[in-house]
Amino acid sequence: MDKKPIAAEQLILSTLVEKSGMKQKVYDTTFEAFNMIKDVLHEMSNDLNNSLKGLDKRVKLEYRDRGKFEAEIRVAGDILIFSMHTNVFEFDRDHSIWKLSYVQQDKLNSYCGVINVYNFLTDSFKYNRQDDLGYLIGRLFINRESHYFVEGKRQMGFLYNNFGQAILDKESLRKIIETSILYSLEFDLLVPPYDMVKIASVAQMNTKIESSKLQTGKRLGFKFNSDDVLES
Repeated sequence: MDKKPIAAEQLILSTLVEKSGMKQKVYDTTFEAFNMIKDVLHEMSNDLNNSLKGLDKRVKLEYRDRGKFEAEIRVAGDILIFSMHTNVFEFDRDHSIWKLSYVQQDKLNSYCGVINVYNFLTDSFKYNRQDDLGYLIGRLFINRESHYFVEGKRQMGFLYNNFGQAILDKESLRKIIETSILYSLEFDLLVPPYDMVKIASVAQMNTKIESSKLQTGKRLGFKFNSDDVLES
């Protein structure tokens, strides 16, 4: 009797038990964290709006649940969108995560879910400017044990060497969200280069410049560069 098919079946079963089970656990912890993010966003909008009473009504925070895997908070002229990816990811071999003993001791610890944080202009949605740009300002990675790290612009302020030590909770999520809001408020809208907007079509003028295909974004030519990431 040929034993090769049996060996292959056993390998499939062992892989399903180990790897697929692990990925499901990563998904569960990431989804739990994302629901905590929704709670924190809601609480923060209420808390800060209470402190803003008596000021210009346009200067306020608005929380909106965009569905199972998306949530947003509007902060005056900015929108932060938190988006959970439904898949589980591994890191490329050049990533600094592989330097950590926590990952070296068990490779399965490196598999993470990811929650992206994007910054858009409020007017981009208000006036349905489909060609306006939003920017990724941070990515939150979470593994099966609820260990996490944040990758992003320097203002995000987290190091890789927290991974394997810190457990994600509402307090740490609030700090991440607060830092994201502060960064977006300091990330100003720049005038686009003259040569990029010096020509407008009749169609653009007829549909009004503010809702035309002239792109608006906080940084034209923005890149998520490796030197923007904090490394241990």
